[in-house]
Amino acid sequence: MAQHGHHHVASSQKALMLEMKSLQEEPVEGFKITLVDESDLYNWEVAIFGPPNTHYEGGYFKARIKFPIDYPYSPPAFRFLTKMWHPNIYENGDVCISILHPPVDDPQSGELPSERWNPTQNVRTILLSVISLLNEPNTFSPANVDASVMYRKWRDSKGKDREYTEIIRKQVLATKAEAERDGVKVPTTLAEYCVRTRAPPPDEGSTLFYDDYYDDEDLEDEEEEEDCCYDEDDSGTEES
Repeated sequence: MAQHGHHHVASSQKALMLEMKSLQEEPVEGFKITLVDESDLYNWEVAIFGPPNTHYEGGYFKARIKFPIDYPYSPPAFRFLTKMWHPNIYENGDVCISILHPPVDDPQSGELPSERWNPTQNVRTILLSVISLLNEPNTFSPANVDASVMYRKWRDSKGKDREYTEIIRKQVLATKAEAERDGVKVPTTLAEYCVRTRAPPPDEGSTLFYDDYYDDEDLEDEEEEEDCCYDEDDSGTEES
């Protein structure tokens, strides 16, 4: 048994090192990732910048990702440290999202096993799912019932009932002090948000290397969310 546990540690550490390296070389826009403690690969700190043109614009949200010893066979946990008012985030900051649920068959949840965790998921797909969840809450089985009711009022009144969005804007404003403390400049325009914080290529004059930034599989689910960053430099490859 001890042997078995040891094998998990070795393979999960290797997987996490590779993911960290990949995210440093090709960051997901709108996120900054660091280890909470250099000697511990199982705890990551995430800073999320609120996407422009959403209620979260200008926000600086901190979160932790905690990986299990048998990662990627079991999902990590994602917890916000910043106070978040959202149908799918518990009071304590834990995010309730199908991609982070183990793939057991649970008809009660309304989730298909295919929407749940499997070992081909990774930090990149989790981050993209969290960002799209912020903008499009799932009210099917809410983690915060009050937030869910309020969100539905806002949605059903086509934005006339502003209670939900006003709470979010207040929380966004409250994060400004934290960003200042951390010396972070939060992007508020699409152009700033879409800048990849990666080392420049050897040939300064070329912008081509931006085009094949994403693996296709990362884009499929997130097409709407990610479109923002392709408009400015449309190379004519998009399907009409």
